[in-house]
Amino acid sequence: MARINNHLVIMAGGVGSRFWPMSTAEHPKQFIDVLGIGKSLLQLTVERFETICEPQNVWVVTNQKYAGIVHEQLPDMPVSNILCEPCRRNTAPCIAYVSWRIKSKDPKANIVVSPSDHVVIDVAEFRRVITECLNFTADSDAIVTLGMKPTRPETGYGYIQADLSSKSLRNKGIFRVDSFREKPDLETARQYISKNNYFWNAGIFIWNVSTIVNAFRIYQPQMAKIFESLLPIYGTDREQEEIDRHFPECENISVDYAIMEKAEEIFVCPANFGWSDLGTWGSLLEQSKKDLSGNALIGQNISLFDCHSCIIHTTQEKKVVVQGLDGYIVAENNNTLLICKLAEEQRIKQFSGEEK
Repeated sequence: MARINNHLVIMAGGVGSRFWPMSTAEHPKQFIDVLGIGKSLLQLTVERFETICEPQNVWVVTNQKYAGIVHEQLPDMPVSNILCEPCRRNTAPCIAYVSWRIKSKDPKANIVVSPSDHVVIDVAEFRRVITECLNFTADSDAIVTLGMKPTRPETGYGYIQADLSSKSLRNKGIFRVDSFREKPDLETARQYISKNNYFWNAGIFIWNVSTIVNAFRIYQPQMAKIFESLLPIYGTDREQEEIDRHFPECENISVDYAIMEKAEEIFVCPANFGWSDLGTWGSLLEQSKKDLSGNALIGQNISLFDCHSCIIHTTQEKKVVVQGLDGYIVAENNNTLLICKLAEEQRIKQFSGEEK
């Protein structure tokens, strides 16, 4: 499969404010510099695919109110590749829309679907794994999902149970999926990681465009009918108007329920490249470089005294001094300061005033 047929789809419509005060409903985490390195999570996502696909084959599906931010952060990507959802309908309609849109342009497309707000530490290994998976799906009807090797009994992720005895003949590092498992309780998560065939579901999918379109036709015929009927208007001035009219007709359903748990040719590629979905301040602490006391400092001129296992994110302050905290978040953005126990961070949405 030629690289010219490789396409990247980034799902960037999330509105979460878990990293408040940095992230808000108007400026969610995928558009902010969470790591303090001068690039947003969205920009880092595109960057790690630079050797895999061309800029004109990068697609972002987002909420209409974020289209301007996407264009500002990804100026090399064609504006026409920013697809705007008029309302939230979960991941299946999002993926169906972009799949038919890509098919109208490139019937031989080979596609990676990725969230916009994840972190990858070993980018070289990530690229190797993605390339292997693209080679696998290019000329087959296989759907591949990445499975992250678990490092702890995590209750915040779904799991993939792999059949390690059923290796693909074309790639011995890719296996058939036995089942998808919902986010478990702690005891169940411990049971999963005691075995070697359970992996975290990273929500990264690889398939060719014919495979995914046909899967929607079989398993979600009503949704497929909507986007199939719009083929004549993709890429025209009428596209957004027609999407605004018909997108709300789609069922609110994830691609996991809509396709992955029903299709037959489902495979998993176990991977280990330092992955996190950065769903919490705690996960950011885990992924960040830490001092000898387990503190992560993101910002300039931060001094800690008698502090342990804290994350300090103060990129706008000239000088920050913190003393005597153990297991705390200290974060500042736009004249708002948060000081919160890591153990209580699930209450941040309540503190932020953005709770719906």
